[in-house]
Amino acid sequence: MNMSQRTIRVDSLDVAAMGFNHSELNSTGRPPYASQDMLKLYIYGYFNRIRSSRCLERETHRNLEVIWLMKNLRPDHKTIARFRHDNTKALKNTFKAFVTLCAKCGLYGKTLFSIDGSKFAGCNSKDRNFNSEKLKDRIARIDQNLEKYLSELESNDDGEAESETGTNCSVQQIISELTERRDKYQGMLEDLKESGETQISLTDPDCRRMTNSMKKTVVGYNVQTAVDSKNGLIASYKVTNQVTDMGQLHDVGAEAKDNLKIKSKIDLLADKGYNAATDIAECYADNMNANVCMDIEEFDICVETDEDTPKPETHQNGRCVYLKERNVCICPMGEILYPATYRTAKHSAKFNNFHKCRLCKHRCTTATAKQFEVWMLPSEFSKEYNIENLHVKQVRIKPNKELLKQRKCLSEHPFGTVKRAFHADYLLTKGLTLTDGEFALAFLIFNMKRALSVLGIKKLTKAIRAV
Repeated sequence: MNMSQRTIRVDSLDVAAMGFNHSELNSTGRPPYASQDMLKLYIYGYFNRIRSSRCLERETHRNLEVIWLMKNLRPDHKTIARFRHDNTKALKNTFKAFVTLCAKCGLYGKTLFSIDGSKFAGCNSKDRNFNSEKLKDRIARIDQNLEKYLSELESNDDGEAESETGTNCSVQQIISELTERRDKYQGMLEDLKESGETQISLTDPDCRRMTNSMKKTVVGYNVQTAVDSKNGLIASYKVTNQVTDMGQLHDVGAEAKDNLKIKSKIDLLADKGYNAATDIAECYADNMNANVCMDIEEFDICVETDEDTPKPETHQNGRCVYLKERNVCICPMGEILYPATYRTAKHSAKFNNFHKCRLCKHRCTTATAKQFEVWMLPSEFSKEYNIENLHVKQVRIKPNKELLKQRKCLSEHPFGTVKRAFHADYLLTKGLTLTDGEFALAFLIFNMKRALSVLGIKKLTKAIRAV
């Protein structure tokens, strides 16, 4: 591809509207590097598997393509890294702008999207990631060692002979170090209890330990994508540190609709990890049909509606739904479950309505009463609720098995390409905000390569010039 054709869109991009820093120059002082030039450098780097700022700096000195592209400018690695660091929101806006361009070219079908997540390693080792069990184990081991060294110190004091492990001075130093380490772990354990989090990471506080599809643990992030079925382009993505995919279906699907400005109903495909009745109900409310892999053929749920409808007479495989804005749950028979208690050990809130459950003829549980659990942080739990003008109706959810056959073909390809072809299976930045900008670049390049493969350079260049 001709290098001049690669840069047409970047030069014509309204960097001020995208939100890039230093898009408007000051009247005095030394001018900064133009945002267009820095963006060109990153796009070229990701096109050619070069993501590191130090490697990009080296390319500006020796690579003739980059020297021409950058007009002989040679920013150092700190300046290059700072551009990605300071423009995470602008980079995501650039990704959205290219999605809009591809939509105008007819590359998106806008009817069927596959939602999936993949785990990416962050800048945090497993040894610097802790949960309460790991901290308690470390504290218990330190206590055992302290007891051993204290008894040894006591025996040294009673006798005149030196200990096998060293003098009293060295033993006291070891005890001091162990005590200091124990206090550190104890403080981390208290921080976990106060924050309500299940894990704490020292290098990158936003990283979480999670299991990938190969049943291996990785400390990093869970990245969600919505892939359009027509040409396999990514319509939206979301970077999260949630260890499972549960509860992500609606947010990613809604962002895909927003990016493509879709008003009609769309179909979403997802695996068993997204099988949450509350999430499926939210998709239904926002005109999205959620087709999720599950063991049953169909099930009934109740969703909020503006009309006053009669209570359902029965249900099939009924499931409860949580209404976050009202802080209540709705059972499949349309009855309200109220917030009752919070389980600190499981980080979940219990919702129940014992009176209605006892009188129900079509019960959804074999227990005395249905107690629906919702995962939330302690700070999010409240016994206050709002049921004013609450109307619900029962709907039956039946996933389309024929559509679900396309799921793997759509979801796996983008992640495989980014991880293997782009060598981007690990992250270079820390924190949810910065990693969001890093994935904006990776998925932007994926969409660019797909668009070039489908349209060809001539048609894509013509479409770019028409913008």
